[in-house]
Amino acid sequence: MNGQTFGHSARSRGFTLVELLVVIAIIGVLIALLLPAVQAAREAARRTQCNNNLGQLALAVANYESAFRSLPPGVLDASGPIQSVAQGHHISWLAHILPQVEQRNAYKLLDFSASAYAPANLPVRNWQANVFICPSDGGGPFGPGPGTSNYAGCHHDVEAPIDADNHGVLFLNSHVRLRDITDGTSQTILTGEKLVTPTDLGWLSGTRATLRNTGSPINASSRAGGVLAAIGDVPEFGYSNLGTPASPPG
Repeated sequence: MNGQTFGHSARSRGFTLVELLVVIAIIGVLIALLLPAVQAAREAARRTQCNNNLGQLALAVANYESAFRSLPPGVLDASGPIQSVAQGHHISWLAHILPQVEQRNAYKLLDFSASAYAPANLPVRNWQANVFICPSDGGGPFGPGPGTSNYAGCHHDVEAPIDADNHGVLFLNSHVRLRDITDGTSQTILTGEKLVTPTDLGWLSGTRATLRNTGSPINASSRAGGVLAAIGDVPEFGYSNLGTPASPPG
């Protein structure tokens, strides 16, 4: 046996089918555990952005009131009630606070003497401000058309058309001062979130696109941040459909 060498064949060992299935199962379990946490973190970030937008709008309205001694008119038009159709003057309260949300260039392009739907205002109407959009709204965009808003001002405390005799703080040709809000600004709804629909007339339109009442929920969600009081120095709170959250000013 002298001079003979004995070689040992090396065999490469791979995964068996059972082992592969176990690894796949473990990966699946990890994904199932981690995915909800990732989704929750993303939604929390979106909700934070929505709350920040509400705060910016409240601050903008407060700054407008400080400059002009009244809240912005909910909608400008010669007569009411306001219908949710693209006919009428219909310039919304959001148009008035554009300088206060750092959108002065868009404000300068607006022709307040023309209708919200006039060709002269079409470029601004189709423009989209990020502060008007809540990223938690999974709907839209619905194709070419007007820029939208997930935020609507409170025009009345019952289910009724937008008109000059409403009891909210933003209604037809309104001129509400902070001292007129006898319930107190922290007890009066200024604005709330809403979903954007395919028939929405856009942020420039002072219709149901930007004005809602509390006869039915502005936002039926119980999550925090649904509505904001008339002054943004109080925390956002989930909407509760109370009977008279906004009493008549004065």
